[in-house]
Amino acid sequence: MIQLSATVRRFSLVLAIVAMASAAGCTKAQKSDESNVPNAPTESDNALGDSDSGKAGGLQSIHFPYDSFALDSEAKSVLKANADLLKSKSGLKIQVEGHCDQRGGIQYNIALGEKRANAAKKYLQDLGVAADRITTISYGKERPIDSGSSEEAYAKNRRDNFAVTSR
Repeated sequence: MIQLSATVRRFSLVLAIVAMASAAGCTKAQKSDESNVPNAPTESDNALGDSDSGKAGGLQSIHFPYDSFALDSEAKSVLKANADLLKSKSGLKIQVEGHCDQRGGIQYNIALGEKRANAAKKYLQDLGVAADRITTISYGKERPIDSGSSEEAYAKNRRDNFAVTSR
């Protein structure tokens, strides 16, 4: 019997919950007035979302070399900008999502994605963002942003993106 990592089990649970919620249908959420709430989203912040979709309130994705979780100077520069944004919006909580390209096995890529997400989290913490504002998850190779099989496509998929989980 194959032993699954905690991240894979957590991912499977999330998928099951999403599937059940989709099957049950959704009710229309009531809109609340957040205009007087500190750190409430503004029109320019968009809805809760992630940096891949452009709906993370200015947070940007970072990319990695092949088979690596090392942060290069470009990734560190982006993380510095992300940290500055997070420090200016003290109520913002995020999830760092580690991704890999389509090459390699599922378990290997889940582990590599986790190392990538944790590297970004640690760097954000070193820059002064509180650890309790950052969670991590690895999607391995399961959520490519480009399904092509060229080096250009692979490079797009080797990333951490940042999802806003709470404002």
